[in-house]
Amino acid sequence: MLSIFDVSGNKFCNQVSRRNFIKIGSLGLSGLCLPQILKAEQQSGKTNSQKSIIMIYLPGGPPHQDMYDIKMDAPSEIRGEFAPISTNVPDIQICEHLPRMARIADKCIFVNSLVGSIGQHASFQCMTGHSNRNQPAGGWPELGSALSHLKGDPRATSPAYVNLSPKMQHTPYNFGKNSFLGMSHTPFNPNGEMKGDLTLNGITLDRLQDRKRLLQNFDQFQREADSSGSMHGLDSFNEQAFGVLTSGRLVEALDVSQEDPAIRERYGKGTSRKQGDAAPRLNEQFLLARRLVEAGARIVTLSYSFWDWHGSNFKRAKENFPDFDQAITALIEDLHQRGMAEDTTVIAWGEFGRTPKINNNSGRDHWPRVCNALLACGGMKTGQVIGTTDRLGGEAQDRPVHFQEIFATLYHNMGIDAQQLTLPDHAGRPQYLVDSGYLPLPEVV
Repeated sequence: MLSIFDVSGNKFCNQVSRRNFIKIGSLGLSGLCLPQILKAEQQSGKTNSQKSIIMIYLPGGPPHQDMYDIKMDAPSEIRGEFAPISTNVPDIQICEHLPRMARIADKCIFVNSLVGSIGQHASFQCMTGHSNRNQPAGGWPELGSALSHLKGDPRATSPAYVNLSPKMQHTPYNFGKNSFLGMSHTPFNPNGEMKGDLTLNGITLDRLQDRKRLLQNFDQFQREADSSGSMHGLDSFNEQAFGVLTSGRLVEALDVSQEDPAIRERYGKGTSRKQGDAAPRLNEQFLLARRLVEAGARIVTLSYSFWDWHGSNFKRAKENFPDFDQAITALIEDLHQRGMAEDTTVIAWGEFGRTPKINNNSGRDHWPRVCNALLACGGMKTGQVIGTTDRLGGEAQDRPVHFQEIFATLYHNMGIDAQQLTLPDHAGRPQYLVDSGYLPLPEVV
């Protein structure tokens, strides 16, 4: 973690007081890998548009049949406790514990027949669209890495790919890993962890303007990082990297205290306590994601709570659904009210669904055969349900939607034709962004 303190009694140009400090966390393995993002040569697909994506990962696999696809005709051991409620779209019903979402269903797309899960308790498929088996040389890139490569601007004062997730105890939930696109396109992570805090002792705000002096104060950190093999050294792109770190625009985006209190109240708080072996239920991350997109990020990812409910499924749902309902609807409404809904795509999903049958611990177990996803904004045709499941909620019955179709849609919303564009892996072989035959969802584009 990099901590920059004001010891001069002055303020930053963005009016952050001397009692505050900026903590800029890890990018990959080291906070100082940010220069590598700025260094990488950008290839085809780059435009001046400000299209962006906010991806909410729900680690553990949320119970699809208790959210948007409640099966009232199923036996009680499958149906569960929850009843459906009507929404502001005729013929669409969702869980009674998602009332805010029901009021803005016209701004949402409920994908109830998502298939193709590889059945692993991991973020990999949600982040890359691919299986982690038989990967190309260097490994599949995450969506954020691909967008950083294709849409990032090395002159920008905000990184293209920002990951707000903390380090989660269950290692496969974590993402932001290297790929054949290289470390330069791993995410900037202001919540990342490293060996310890580095305080730039003796560096005042005035001296922060002297970048050569600043580099000298990083010598010790550089040696430590190099000795561990986590960083290949600093170069001329450090100047721009520190321009990002000290950019008023980025600092303001990371400081939600500058937001209108009424807006913060709309998003709610959730809890900072880690849930299970995954993430906290922090509602203000949704607000932070919106602020980072406004500051120029092309994709912001976050992990929200813990959804692996093998026991007490309905008790945990009653704890989690209201906070999620408040945060996701505040984000969607906020994007619409700020004129950002056309250009910013929102997606919330997990790695698989849950078993139709409720187990002896009142929980639902892993079920990769079908799951769900929530889409919003992005200029898409909203106010609809895509796909259905059978009477028990165990199989996709009508219009199965593959993970790769979702990725094709996300790329399309960013102005990228995933069936035409290829990226070279470490062996020099061209790799398509999605597999052949998977196209954007015609229902929404």
